[in-house]
Amino acid sequence: MKVLLTKDVKGLGKKGEIHEVKDGYGKNFLIGKGQALHATNEVIRKHAANEKKKVENEKAEIEELKILSSKLDKLKIKIIKKLGKNGHLFGAVTKDEIAHALKEQEDIDIDKKHINSKNNIKTTGSHDLDFKLGHALHATLHIEVVGE
Repeated sequence: MKVLLTKDVKGLGKKGEIHEVKDGYGKNFLIGKGQALHATNEVIRKHAANEKKKVENEKAEIEELKILSSKLDKLKIKIIKKLGKNGHLFGAVTKDEIAHALKEQEDIDIDKKHINSKNNIKTTGSHDLDFKLGHALHATLHIEVVGE
């Protein structure tokens, strides 16, 4: 019996592979537990179409991320924070504040999880932040922190 694996199965193969297995193992264990489908021509055709669609969607997503990356590289946003009497910021500039300022000033909605901030921004002046956008794409955003 031929089966198309819908999940990785230890000792047999990875998701998306087609394998020849014994009838009892295929019907009772793999198909019964939802780890495989009976590999008919229709199932194989649907799987191939889904894989093709996934690849196309991934290409489109990468193109969108490249455009976003080039936009972020050119931008410079301004963040206003309160200063203490000694001229230092109250607290640090947070990822939430950066994402919010980016949304307000440039109408770019980005999740704060994409901001790769190794060092906290605790001083006024110009800073560069790295953004991990996914698919091995990075962008650098220039931030100007101004004291109030």
